[in-house]
Amino acid sequence: MNSVETKSNLINRIQSVDFLRGIVMIIMAIDHVRVYSGMPAGGPTAGIFFTRWITHYCAPAFVFFAGTSAFLYFQKTKNTGDVIKFLITRGLLLVFLELTVVRFFWMFNLNFASFTFTGVIWTLGWCLVFLALFVKLRPVTIGIFGLLIIFFQQIFSYIPEIFPMSLHDSVAKVWGFFYPVAVRSNANILSSTSGMGTTFGFSIFYVIIPWIGVMMTGYAFGRILLLDPVKRQKVCVGLGLGAIILFIIAGTIIILRSEPDTSTPIIFKLLGQAKYPPSQLFILMTVGPLIALVPWAEKAKGWLVQAITMIGRVPMFYYLVHILLIHLSALVVNQILFGTIHQDWYESAPFVGIAENLRWGLPLLYVVWVIDVVILYFICKWYATFKARHPEKVWLKYL
Repeated sequence: MNSVETKSNLINRIQSVDFLRGIVMIIMAIDHVRVYSGMPAGGPTAGIFFTRWITHYCAPAFVFFAGTSAFLYFQKTKNTGDVIKFLITRGLLLVFLELTVVRFFWMFNLNFASFTFTGVIWTLGWCLVFLALFVKLRPVTIGIFGLLIIFFQQIFSYIPEIFPMSLHDSVAKVWGFFYPVAVRSNANILSSTSGMGTTFGFSIFYVIIPWIGVMMTGYAFGRILLLDPVKRQKVCVGLGLGAIILFIIAGTIIILRSEPDTSTPIIFKLLGQAKYPPSQLFILMTVGPLIALVPWAEKAKGWLVQAITMIGRVPMFYYLVHILLIHLSALVVNQILFGTIHQDWYESAPFVGIAENLRWGLPLLYVVWVIDVVILYFICKWYATFKARHPEKVWLKYL
């Protein structure tokens, strides 16, 4: 294969990553419209449950393909130092944006004392910074480390316990950004915490572990994209289906061994895996299908594919704009429905419940989502064109 063919095939593979990323970015908007609508994050009905469940693919896709993009960037530059600089710089920029622009777009206030959180952009940023520490290693080595972090993640909850008691509380507070820590009960017995917590006044939605493991495996996955088409397809389908089958088998066994619960359908139990932090089954459930779909994404054609791929090329710009647009849309909808914008609902956190009689309902939620996605397409198209026309503006590559 000559260099021109190699470059062309690599471009197609990058486009497949952008296409899949574009799909999940569009799906992500469903969840964020849901937040402002007041609809709960999942529920007893299929409509509410799957409205939330489908968006579970978003964060894993962002983090996994961010690792893949880092690998492809290295293939483009062949300069380890340049890659390390880019990862650290962009990672810290994302952390800064999470604490400033992203937070403001969510709440429209600068009262950090009321509510500050670590969202997916925060974690994505720190994962990029930590990935920079490993890029000098072989991709397969990075991938192995990533898998170990994912599948043995619970051991990280006990890290503070290796420190003297005089330092335990201080270390535990800092470690809360990395992984939910083990806590001591009244009987002085260790028990592992799970879910979201608070550290130094931050509400922890996304810890760094095991997401850094997901990014590292995504980096190693980039090596698979360099294989010839036939072998690449076999590997992607094999890995993807293997992860899905492992998820179904392991998840079903856990359900059968757990306490009987006839009130919850078994499919809801199987698909309702823990996201905060993401369990091993959650990662298998979400990353497996993404990998299996890569060969299909490489072959997908048409104007819709091009439109979605374009959105996938400007992920950070889309993320910033979509939160602002959805927030503004919520104020407009509230004005129409209730005669007031109800900004007070969102000033401290758009993650709290709204009274059931004031929720929009699923039909309106999806109407707002479709309208906002169409608007976002035209905004992102303008930005992508502007970015392509101004390669001299180096700062644009960070958005």
